[in-house]
Amino acid sequence: MSAPAEAPAPIEGSHPSLFNPDLAPVPGSKRTWNQWHFAALWVGMVVCVPSYAIAASMIRDGLNWWQACTLVLLGNAIVLVPIILNAHAGAKYGIPFPVYARSAFGVFGANVPAVLRAIVACGWFGIQTWLGGVSLYTLWKVMLGQTPSADIGVGHFIGFGLFWAINVFFIVRGTESIKFLETWAAPFLIAMGLALLAWGVSRTDGLGAMLDATNPAEPKPFWPLFWPNLTAMVGFWATLAINIPDFTRYAKSQRDQIVGQAIGLPGTMVLFAFIGVAVTGATIIVFKAPIWNPTDIAAKFESRFVIAIATFALAIATLSTNIAANVVGPANDIANLAPSKLNFRIGGLITAVIGILLMPWKLLSSAEAYTYTWLIGYSALLGPIGGILIADYFVVRRMKLDGNELYRAKGVYWFKGGFNPAALIALACGSLPCLPGFLNALERISNKDLPKGALDSLYESAWFFGFFTAAVVHIVLTKVMNPTAGPAADPKA
Repeated sequence: MSAPAEAPAPIEGSHPSLFNPDLAPVPGSKRTWNQWHFAALWVGMVVCVPSYAIAASMIRDGLNWWQACTLVLLGNAIVLVPIILNAHAGAKYGIPFPVYARSAFGVFGANVPAVLRAIVACGWFGIQTWLGGVSLYTLWKVMLGQTPSADIGVGHFIGFGLFWAINVFFIVRGTESIKFLETWAAPFLIAMGLALLAWGVSRTDGLGAMLDATNPAEPKPFWPLFWPNLTAMVGFWATLAINIPDFTRYAKSQRDQIVGQAIGLPGTMVLFAFIGVAVTGATIIVFKAPIWNPTDIAAKFESRFVIAIATFALAIATLSTNIAANVVGPANDIANLAPSKLNFRIGGLITAVIGILLMPWKLLSSAEAYTYTWLIGYSALLGPIGGILIADYFVVRRMKLDGNELYRAKGVYWFKGGFNPAALIALACGSLPCLPGFLNALERISNKDLPKGALDSLYESAWFFGFFTAAVVHIVLTKVMNPTAGPAADPKA
């Protein structure tokens, strides 16, 4: 968050390495987000190319359209629960995720989950920026009357650089510009998605024909593909499931954040995935080949005006997702490393640079790499973090924190040198057992005949295993190592 005109004064007794205006609690007068702001936030984040194509890998695996959409709906309904639970502390105390994590991990230990979450967000920032850059490249080539190249070339990187610069503009402007972007982009993006669906219906024998066209030539049993795809679907928003306080700290009330998020996430996600499936079915009928990327579909239209509008919509969709989902969180996480030297803007700019260094075109090299090593891989880290935060806040602390102590050294949340051993051990117990499965998944990308073992099955349910294992271990170790831990004095209680 960019510092307001009158920056919050340091909390009495706060340590310089734990406080800056961007990490300070948001006062009641600045908590202006209502339920429609949160619904618009999620619409703006959901409507993007990865969400549009989220069912693609499932159908390529051998599932049919309704099985894929069912998994999308189920996965988002599941991940909505930890999102709303972790959102509670942000709305109640006005604190961002890295400050919230101090109660569970210690005032300095919170940097561990913050850095892990930030690294994942940097990867997503790079992916979304690359996709947005491809949209700009496609628009440029079509406006010149040329056919966009499917092979990565100089034009793709020029578009990538331009779209990266647009993202940086919003980073510099701060969170109020983000609220503005999400609020105005949401209805426009929904309208464009429905327009694309209407195009498909108008060019075929109807919705039924479009969906039938997506049926796999060689259907595969549902249940063997259930867990890995459900885990990948939950992992899709596992980042927001832990850093959602970065947004709900601006909520007018708990009801606003709960209702708004329930309206904005599951329904929009399954609607956009369904549109992606149906429109792809239309491309099979119209163009005789499946086209999962809406940017490539836009390039097929004859009217340059239509192409320009469609590509602009895709760029706005990608931008709104990127800024909200992949900048706000890591910017705060990076600022938390050295609050006296770093702020939201600097953290956001560092995120933007790391997003380039992670070479997103490599992360998108294949469907297997994207699903089995990226989505499931980072869910093995973020699932345990989410479980620890929820267990600590709701079971150990019973939703009561000492807001001032979160900014003080050698206070209530100091534990052992600023680190909570119980939380760090729980994180290791929830994530390390999935490491062999992750390594095997990397190897199977080049050797598809490699057989699966028990550890691979564990990895395919990494988020669920890590979430519940880490939560239980954290509660047990807290009772053993810190039996006096419990609710802090809470003036709001």
